[in-house]
Amino acid sequence: MSAGSISADGVGVRFLFDRHQRAVTPALGRLRRASTRTWGVHEMGFTIGPGEGVALIGASGSGKTTVLRLIAGVLSPDAGRLDVHGQVGSLLSTEAGLLGLLTGRENAALLGVLAGMSRPQSEAALEQIKRATHLEDAFERPVLSYSEGMKARLGFAVADHTGPDIMVLDEVHEALDHEFRQIVAERAHASLQAGGIVVAAGHDHPLLATFCDRALWLADGRIAADGPFEEIRQAYLGEASSVS
Repeated sequence: MSAGSISADGVGVRFLFDRHQRAVTPALGRLRRASTRTWGVHEMGFTIGPGEGVALIGASGSGKTTVLRLIAGVLSPDAGRLDVHGQVGSLLSTEAGLLGLLTGRENAALLGVLAGMSRPQSEAALEQIKRATHLEDAFERPVLSYSEGMKARLGFAVADHTGPDIMVLDEVHEALDHEFRQIVAERAHASLQAGGIVVAAGHDHPLLATFCDRALWLADGRIAADGPFEEIRQAYLGEASSVS
């Protein structure tokens, strides 16, 4: 594991919608005459260094998933500069990269290759990944028979096996049962102790607190506050209760 880092300076992401309020790419937007432009995140600035566990908290639609997708390389900034150094392992959705008709084993091999492993490396890692999922015989069954928690187990086991410098988790860890949540927390701690970075978003604050000591509070696509996890969590909850 090398020393990872994340730096955002004035980062913004703009979403385009056509007249039917369907998200479109810039090219399609020109063809369909996109009628609405919305900033998912705007003027975002932060730095995250080795050994930091950072939670993204905020109401639904505040920009948490957009920030994680930026870090994972799924989205690119429309404004500002984002520098991500190090290998990123992400679990952004329980469905991400999974093909329902393929077995857990076949999906694990595919995900490994998509994560940057060679095909021989991916296939050689399958037994270790199977043990890490705790899926046992279900590992050999089609993924379409899996629950959301089982899919999350599979995706996390593959992402963790690649030895990422930066681990990105978007709420899907909340679909996990108590036993595997503990495993995720332990793996996150191990990564942090080795100098890795963990960035996670979700509404299960007690779970986030087990491996995050810093929080970014997002509101309307901007950073409302940045600081120690418990301090920021209490400020966010206080604001949320006063609004309700």
